Parts: sequence; C-alpha cells; structure tokens
Amino acid sequence: MHCRPLRPLALAALLLALAPRPAGAELACATIPELMQAFVRNHVQKATLDAELETRTVDTYLRRLDPSRTLLTAPEVEAIKGSMRGVFGKVRSGDCQPLLELHKNLVRQHERAAKFVRDFVSAESYALDEKATLVLDPEERGNPASAEARDALLRSWVHFQMATYVANGTALPDARRKLAERYERRFRRLLETKPAETYGDFLDSFAGSLDPHSSYLSAEVLEDFRIGMSLSLEGIGVALSEQDGYAIAERIIPGGAADRQKVLRPKDKIIAVAEDDGPFVDIIDMPLREAVALIRGKAGSRVNLTVLREGDSTERFNIAIVRDKIDLEEQAASLRFEERESAGRKLKLAVLELPSFYGDADPIQRQSTKDVEKLLRQASAEGADGLLLDLSRNGGGLLQHAVQISGFFLRSGAIVAIENSDGYRQIQRDTDRSVLYSGPVVVLTSRVSASASEILAGALKDYRRAVIVGDDHTFGKGTVQTVSPLPHADGALKITTQLFFRPGGLSTQHDGVSSDVVIPSLLAGEEYGEKAQRYSVPPHQTTAFLSDTANGSDSRWKPVEDATLAELARRSAKRVDANPEFAEIRKKVAERDAHPPEVQVAEFMAERGEIVPDPDEPGAEKPDEPRPEVDEALLVLTDLVTLTR
Repeated sequence: MHCRPLRPLALAALLLALAPRPAGAELACATIPELMQAFVRNHVQKATLDAELETRTVDTYLRRLDPSRTLLTAPEVEAIKGSMRGVFGKVRSGDCQPLLELHKNLVRQHERAAKFVRDFVSAESYALDEKATLVLDPEERGNPASAEARDALLRSWVHFQMATYVANGTALPDARRKLAERYERRFRRLLETKPAETYGDFLDSFAGSLDPHSSYLSAEVLEDFRIGMSLSLEGIGVALSEQDGYAIAERIIPGGAADRQKVLRPKDKIIAVAEDDGPFVDIIDMPLREAVALIRGKAGSRVNLTVLREGDSTERFNIAIVRDKIDLEEQAASLRFEERESAGRKLKLAVLELPSFYGDADPIQRQSTKDVEKLLRQASAEGADGLLLDLSRNGGGLLQHAVQISGFFLRSGAIVAIENSDGYRQIQRDTDRSVLYSGPVVVLTSRVSASASEILAGALKDYRRAVIVGDDHTFGKGTVQTVSPLPHADGALKITTQLFFRPGGLSTQHDGVSSDVVIPSLLAGEEYGEKAQRYSVPPHQTTAFLSDTANGSDSRWKPVEDATLAELARRSAKRVDANPEFAEIRKKVAERDAHPPEVQVAEFMAERGEIVPDPDEPGAEKPDEPRPEVDEALLVLTDLVTLTR
C-alpha cells in the first residue's frame, strides 16, 4: 500500500489557522467549535459531531464533575442530560450558556454537600460508625436513587473518610474539623472557577468521549506534562491515573523507588498522602493534578501513602517511600542463566528481562537496543539452549527500538504498520539480515505488557518465531497519539490519529497479543487492559504484510508448528493444575469476582498497623517477589527446546 505523510502536518496547519486572538488571552467559547473540529477531523475513527457523540460527551462530563457519585441523584442526572440536549449546536453557534448553567448547578451541589458534612460532623451526637459499609466502586453503586439515598451515601462516605484520618493518627475532633474544611475548600475552589476552565473541562470531556487517550491539555496541564517528561526519572516511580475519584496506580515503573520496595501493585488506590512526618491529606475526589503535586517531590525526601487494595477482601495499609531517581541499572535489560533438566540432559536457559524500550536522544547514551544486542551475543556465545524474553513488566517505550530488537530474532522483513483513518500506512521494517539469537524463544507477557512490547510480541508470534506465554492477552494499547501545541498559549490537543498493526494484519488495539500458553494471573480476573476503558477504539484489521524473508531457508530454526503449541499448552496446563501457587491465584481471582468490593469501617480501622518502611532504609528487609509465572515460562521453554531439538 502506498505510504503518504500522515495527519500531524495537516493538524498543525489547521491549528495555525485558528482565529487570531491576543497573546495570553484565555480559552474562549468561540474557540471551542474549531478545536472540536480539529479533534474529529484528525481522529483515527473519523468521528462526526452527531447526537451519539454529544450523548457520550455529556455523560463523560458529568462523570468527571461528580466522580464519586455523591452529588447528583439519578433523576437529577437524567434532568441535566435532557437540558444539555443540543449542546453541540449551541456551542457551534457561540452559545456556551448551557455549560455555565451546569457549572452553577454543580456549585450549588457542592455548597449543599459542604453544609451537610459540616452539620453532620460538628453535631455533638456525631460518632464514627464502625458498622457503616461502602461499596467502593462508584460504577457498582451508581448515582443515588433519591435525595434521601444520597444523604445516606454521603454519611457512609463521611464515615469512611473520617476513618482514613483517624486510622492515620488524627484525633477525632481534629478529623471532624479537617473534613469539614476540606469540603468547604472544594466548594470555594469551584466557586472561583473561571469560564475558561469550564470550557477547558468540557473540551477535555469531549476528547475523552472519542477514546481514552485523546485529551485537551490546558496550559497548566501541558506544563505539568512537560515537567513530567523532563523529570520522568524522579519521584516514587508510579504512573498514576484518575478513576472515579481515586488516584490509581496504573503501572509500577521498573527501577523506581516503588518497584524496589515491591509493595505497591497496579490498580492499588492511593487515598491519602503525608509528607515525611506531616499530617495525612485525604486525596479522594481531589483533582489528579493536585494529588500528583502532593506525591511528587525531590529525590531523597520521604512520602507516606495510604493505600487501598481490593481483592477477596479490602486491605488498607500505609507505606513510606523515599523519593528517588529511577535506577537505570535496574531499569535496563538484564541477563541471567537458569538450568533445567529434560530427558536426563541439563539445559542452559537464558532469561533476558527487558522492563522497557528505553533510550536517550543522544546516541552515545544508554539505549535498549545496544544493551539487548550485547546480552543476546552473550547468550549465544555461552551456548544457551533456549531464551526466555521477559516482557511481563514492559509498558512500552520507543517504537523504533521495538522494531530493531524484533529484528535481532528474524532475518529481515516487516515488523509493524502504522495506519491512519484514510487507510494510508507506513511499514516499519527490519532491514538487517543478521540474527543475534537463533535458538528456541519463549516470550513472557502479561496484561501490563503494552504498546511497543506488544509490537515485538506480535511480530514474533505472527512469524511463528517464538511461543507467547502469560496472561490471556497483553494490555491492548495499539493506538498512536499526536500532541500538537495550540497557538495563543492555549495548551495542546492530544489526539489519537493512528493504529498499530501486526504483520498478520491484526491490530494490537483492544485485544493485544494473545498467549499461546495461558497461565493463571491475578490480573486475569479483573478487566485490566485497554478494552476495559470507556470508549476505547475497537480492534481493526488490515491486509497482512508478512515478509517471506523473516524465516529464511538458511535459518537455524523452523517456525513453531500448531501441533507443538498444542503440546506445550497441554503440558503446561497439567503442571499448573498441580501447582499450589497457581491454585491460590485462581482462588483469589474467583473470590474477587464473586464479591463486589465493599468495605466496612470497622475492618478498615482494624488494619491501621504501622507504616511499612522503605527497603533502602537501614534495618529494613527487602521482600522477595514470588513470580511463579517465570518458573512456568522456563518449563515451557524447556519443553520447547526438547520438542524442537
């Protein structure tokens, strides 16, 4: 297919053509229609400003305005949706009054909530109700059916928040005052919101209704984005997102402080933050930007976090993390050797762990391609009978590095295609016919494996060069975003403009890369991955572009056959069924799925305990991280070596 320049150039031209305004002027109502058009014209799905997109936008907007579902009742939500019908047309004609009226409505709701909480906790009869229960997930409980139900929910919510303060050592009278002040501050902050902020929130909700990764970045958020990029190797080493009022740990960055401590896990909720020995601040319902500002800090300083973890029961615990720069040695690719026995013969197996596709703009600095090349040459030189490539913690990185590393295992050929909504695609190829490792390969993946790691796993799977082992599928992040700064210091548009495709023609979007041999995982029971996100782009398919040069006739390997994959899966299933560690994982997944996450204040209070120390502090033990999936992947590799010898 003919390759042509993709969207970014057209997008830049469109943005430069925006109506001129004075430098430093705030986002205006008249600018919104032009920016909405920029989104839909350049989006990978070629969206149109129709009634369905309007409904999605209003729904997204309301969810963000009331993330904990404690402000609006279900009838009030329906009434607002009715009043917002036709809002696209009004905004296009320069009438943003519906947005301003909705903002006023929310201000009144926050004022009511602030008064309710103040009266409730300041009453002489107030006592912390340890029998109060709360369904933590707002999606599970939804908006209250009536004003009475809303008041009952807010009382339970207050007891839960008070328990956070008290469990972290705040005396009840001080906790009552702090919580009342917090609700009052939230109301005052909303009261002082400028129209430009309201327009920006609506525009960002509009972008979020297109897909989870498109967004409007205000000038302030864009600056945070730039700071985050430049300081990405400093902090606690956790990628955070906001979901239903909670700060969620999406990914633990390899080599960071949290990764070295090995306590935080993906999907943990951070509900309170304290600076060193200072008081804890409740961050539930706090804007993510403000929560991140509390967690972020200079390397060497300590931050305390209160964490909620949902499983067969809800755990609450505190951890102390010393902020630090990511240890590049721990983040970098590493190689070790393991011995396994098969048919009376000892096998030497290489384990190459690649936490990310890292690299520096300066080519003489550390690059994942150079590190992996060196380690593969070592594995070959030392006579490894097979190689396990561990991508189970790899959240992505530089696309070109994934392409080049894929080529280390193949002769040459197409690795990935990047395609826009018009069907024009660019194919990234491995042009170097040299192969750095030609023995049997197993790739270990998980639902954490995303983006560039899915490109590598997908290419090796489609060319039948490797056996994929791990979760049922990888994360499923197969979209490409373009970030274009706006003129007049209005921020930037981040738009999903393209899709990744595997050589076999499938996109990695949504479905990710499926495993040939599936093993139990704690992530398998929950909807963790791209397809679980609201309005995610559905999977696509294109014409296959497999290259017949990938597995050359002079190669030392043969493509893995279906019969071999079936036998590997059969042997693995037999071992897994007899393994008590995997039995425990399956039990936890089943219990979690059977019971909606609900917490009782009494249980929450009972788990206050001591703060878990940072493992780098003197006297602290470093907990070992059990990884039965690695052991099983090595056994699959052992079987692969035996079957293909």
